[in-house]
Amino acid sequence: MAKLLGDQAERKATKPAGARSRPALSPPPFQPVQLATLVDTVPTGDRWLHEMKYDGYRLLVAVGSKEARAYTRSGLDWSEKFEGIVAEAAKLNLRSALLDGEAVVMDEHGRSSFQDLQGALKGAPASIDYIAFDLLELDGEDLTRLPLTDRKARLREILPEGSHRIRYSEHIEGNGEKLLHKFCDAGLEGVISKKADGRYIGSRSGGWLKTKCIKRQEFVVVGWTPSDKSRGFRSLILGIHDGGELRYAGKVGTGFSMDEIERLMETMLPLGQAASTVKAPRAEVRGAHWLQPKLVAEIAYTEMTKEGTLRHPSYLGLRADKKAEAVVLEVEQSVTELAAPAVSRVKISNTDRVIFPESSITKGQLADHYAAVAPIMLPWLGSRPISLVRCPQGRAKKCFFQKHDAGSFGDDVKHVGILEKDGHEEPYLFVDTADGLMTCVQMGTIEFHGWGARIEDVEKADRLVFDLDPDEGLDFENVRTAAFHFRDILKSIGLETFPMITGGKGVHVVAPLVPQAEWPEVKDFAHRLARAVAQSDPQNFTAALPKAQRKGRIFVDYLRNQRGATAVMPYAVRARPEAPVAAPITWKEMETIDAPNHFHVGDAVELVKRAASKALKGWGRADQTLPDL
Repeated sequence: MAKLLGDQAERKATKPAGARSRPALSPPPFQPVQLATLVDTVPTGDRWLHEMKYDGYRLLVAVGSKEARAYTRSGLDWSEKFEGIVAEAAKLNLRSALLDGEAVVMDEHGRSSFQDLQGALKGAPASIDYIAFDLLELDGEDLTRLPLTDRKARLREILPEGSHRIRYSEHIEGNGEKLLHKFCDAGLEGVISKKADGRYIGSRSGGWLKTKCIKRQEFVVVGWTPSDKSRGFRSLILGIHDGGELRYAGKVGTGFSMDEIERLMETMLPLGQAASTVKAPRAEVRGAHWLQPKLVAEIAYTEMTKEGTLRHPSYLGLRADKKAEAVVLEVEQSVTELAAPAVSRVKISNTDRVIFPESSITKGQLADHYAAVAPIMLPWLGSRPISLVRCPQGRAKKCFFQKHDAGSFGDDVKHVGILEKDGHEEPYLFVDTADGLMTCVQMGTIEFHGWGARIEDVEKADRLVFDLDPDEGLDFENVRTAAFHFRDILKSIGLETFPMITGGKGVHVVAPLVPQAEWPEVKDFAHRLARAVAQSDPQNFTAALPKAQRKGRIFVDYLRNQRGATAVMPYAVRARPEAPVAAPITWKEMETIDAPNHFHVGDAVELVKRAASKALKGWGRADQTLPDL
């Protein structure tokens, strides 16, 4: 790698971090990862750092107390799969650290191969290395707000010299196009370009861009065609989510070893079904065996035809770190637009239109709020199925919920196909960029509500939300007392929480989770806990759904914790008088805050500053699972 990067990447001799006398810290929890946007060419100028694009599994490695954990990009704990990397990371002489990087298998020429990595996971884990390219936390200090150059400098200092298992990702400044040509000539995958002064944002912010030598991405395996020879199948039938629908993307019949064919047949047989989930030309899929759309395959190809099918596809391997629902068509964007300063390109029309008549707040002021909070809101909202509350003529006029779209929002608002109860698929909305967020605002959106799961796996919850909803006549002191009561109950069974004032009447008590438990288990847990609290204190709480049974009490709304249910997202404006804003707070602040609508449009600067506060560190912790009740 250093040879390919040239002189700028020559590593300076550094000493491993010395012994530290301060107490050790626990391994930091998972954080949402920053994602790169596919672009048509490498950005120019010295404000960009360029790194090799590795061909492996994205991993966050958390170190602390002489132990370590490894998390996938969706938050799954894969420490056992990468036990060699985890064991090596645990030896780092650190109080605590959270590294971002890629698990890879490298050949003698410095090339990484996803197929080799797949093979190593099955039988040769000792050959898997970890290339670290970012440092999010060190010794309890949050580094995500520091410039990338500062984070990488501190990362280089803590990695030991001569380690082959955990290595530093070299980079160069500028000359990215030349580097891409050099990498492509060497048979490498491509270049990742990152803003040198950019902070780490756990979403697809536009600060990281990727340029590929060979086109490749994930596709859903929807079936297979039989072989007329001894091997198990001739080709896999592929699908891709495009515009919220799973459509036919062609077939792949090369890139398989005999062992892989046998393994795939064993994996596919239990997933068989009678009907196809995609519309495909009959001649191309004659005799096909159809599958439930659950398997995800990495495919290399030369181009996509006008009909949307692949030319010269080649199979690289199955991806267990990504669910089929999250597989969407990735389209190259213009680097000229994305490399511009980090300001949304979306033009807001009718900025003088009054949206909140009682306070004369305009559409322009609403848009200014969302533009300002986008960096702190997207890590919560991004890549999560959402429902919008749209009020095109203002909150006092007709408003409506929207969770599906036929394409009227444009390319910046994405779609993920999700199976409904009757087996058909619907296109749910999601955003992962400031442009997507602002497009929704331009289309009259005031409120953003999100699922309790991300698109990487919509069947597994990454949070518990208890909405404490007071009956008419109860004041905020009742809600405050109830919130602390709930905090103590959840803490007693091992769940750390934070409160969020909703901008409405109540408070949400939120427990972030590792996305491990599926919705039936999560709903059952929330329901049983809500009923137990109501039975233990029936004078103050109820879990009864009929409003007539809630008189004078606080309703413990546990229904946010089921498939398809949504809750208002942090920093979202509410379509209520005076434009209140939902906001996470600390339990210390909960002792004295005056109302659940404490923040309003106009408080964006304060909200952004608060998000950087050390006291608020840990809101997004995701190292806990559902306990037994």
